[in-house]
Amino acid sequence: MLVTGSSGLVGSVAAGYFDKLGWEVHGVDNNMRSDFFGADGDTTWNLNRLKVACKEFTHHTIDIRDRQSILKLCDEITFDLIIHAAAQPSHDLAARRPFDDFDVNAVGTMNLLEAARLYRPEAVFCFISTNKVYGDVPNELPLQELETRWDYARYEDYNGIDETCRIDNCKHSIFGASKVAADIMVQEFGRYFGMKTACYRGGCLTGSQQSAAELHGFLAYVMRAVAEGRQYRIFGYKGKQVRDNLHAYDVCRAIHEFYLNPRCGEVYNLGGGRENSISVLEAIGRSEQILGKKLNYTYVEDNRIGDHICYISDLTKLKSHFPNWSVTKNLDDIFEDITRLYRRL
Repeated sequence: MLVTGSSGLVGSVAAGYFDKLGWEVHGVDNNMRSDFFGADGDTTWNLNRLKVACKEFTHHTIDIRDRQSILKLCDEITFDLIIHAAAQPSHDLAARRPFDDFDVNAVGTMNLLEAARLYRPEAVFCFISTNKVYGDVPNELPLQELETRWDYARYEDYNGIDETCRIDNCKHSIFGASKVAADIMVQEFGRYFGMKTACYRGGCLTGSQQSAAELHGFLAYVMRAVAEGRQYRIFGYKGKQVRDNLHAYDVCRAIHEFYLNPRCGEVYNLGGGRENSISVLEAIGRSEQILGKKLNYTYVEDNRIGDHICYISDLTKLKSHFPNWSVTKNLDDIFEDITRLYRRL
């Protein structure tokens, strides 16, 4: 298998997951996250961990924007499964560096798709997309303000956002727009060329192997800020904005299920669902309780552009296609996993 972004959260967990199943894993990562986010984003530690932990892992220091290197890699090595997890993942950074954002997210995806089509057309291609492809459309749903969170006001919206939510005529952020381009192209290669492709529109995908920074990595960064005594900033919505969180291990299980029963050009919302939903205020409170420290935070009135007020992934379609899949790691499990990184501080 080939996994891009192999030193990042989903990529590294995927490398370990499939290595344990006896796969030969090839990882592509050039530590661009450190360029995007500085020292907090540096993934060198995770790459070193993979080299020790995995039995059949080969690292390739390739930039996915390097078309010829990606073509060469897919020509020389036979891949049965391609997991494309490399990305520029930040709203705010995308606005400051739009060329880098689009070249990584959209053009990099195109490079990988065409390399797969030319040399490995039978490979299963799984793309880690994002719920930001829906732009701010989820904010159009009627909401109710509760003590510590926003929630959907109507019973019919209880399970959250499904795949029929529109993706146009809305504000995405520059990041969301570049991911839309990639998402649609992954679908198109599946539908037009008959390739076995899937887009996983992730909520907050999380875990202890994330190099969390203020601009990306919600739960892990909250815990990092509490543990290290950092000043934390809440951006708008009274800190009551809600995300559903899914551990990267359960992301890999969803990819594995698709590999076993692939389809052409599919789209799945992928998150922790209502049971794993949490607001910023609730995450701060739980982190303080677990780590035994208080968080020093400030409130910024302006929310991030295109940000969701309440987003919960409706998992009905994913579960109907793959009845063997379910969320196995609840919020307690996720917090305990991330705590291992920060309890010592």
